[in-house]
Amino acid sequence: MTTQVSFSAPLRDMQRWAMDWIVSWWQLLHFSVLVATLALTPSSYNVRHRPALARQLVLGSAPHLPWFTLVSALISLVIIRIVVVTSQSYGLSRYALEMVVRVLVLELIPLITALFVALRSTLPAGVEFAQMRAASRGKNTVTGMIGLRDEFFPRAVAGMFSVWLLGAVSCVLTLILAYLAIYGFTPYALQGYTRVVGQIFTPPVALILVLKIFFFSLAVGLIPLASSFHAGSWRLRHVHGLSDMVRMFSVLLLIEAASLVGNYY
Repeated sequence: MTTQVSFSAPLRDMQRWAMDWIVSWWQLLHFSVLVATLALTPSSYNVRHRPALARQLVLGSAPHLPWFTLVSALISLVIIRIVVVTSQSYGLSRYALEMVVRVLVLELIPLITALFVALRSTLPAGVEFAQMRAASRGKNTVTGMIGLRDEFFPRAVAGMFSVWLLGAVSCVLTLILAYLAIYGFTPYALQGYTRVVGQIFTPPVALILVLKIFFFSLAVGLIPLASSFHAGSWRLRHVHGLSDMVRMFSVLLLIEAASLVGNYY
């Protein structure tokens, strides 16, 4: 009898974990379909809903753009300097620019941008909505299609837009800093610079980069908010905070791994 009890407890825990995992991904899929439906509905952009959407787009990007650009520029300069000095010490100076572009523009900058937007915008928004649901004790304050359209949809779109905006600005700035750090303030190396960058950004590589940023933006914009939208379910105590963070980071790492396989294998 004791043996049966000792075996049944881990089985129940595994079953509960499996159900928790299945329900969480099903709720994410359901929330994603609802957001996509609203994104394709013209009424989501009418006069009544346009101010809330514009407000979230500005709040999600404008306050973070100056200092995130500054921080990413400093990080890029440090990494560029390390790559240039290392390549010179090994006699591989002609490969320095290619290494900088591949390491920073193709890999690090998009990932850092997605993590930054998640930590500064979408994850706090998800926790805020979860707390509002818990405080309302199940009342339909931010649920249903009205709450989805007025509260969740603008923040999800703002998170996606912020990933694209911050990522694009940081990548362009990194390309400019790479030119200045390697060639200096001279226009005569521009032809060789553009040739090397053009050889890196082949159509498959450019397509993989665009797809990676696109899926990064979806993960950052949807995963932290999906569980908050379904917070009235029995999973309220499991899905917020650390659980959402771990799930989103896991998805980002899978997307990054897939992009590495596409670029280098």
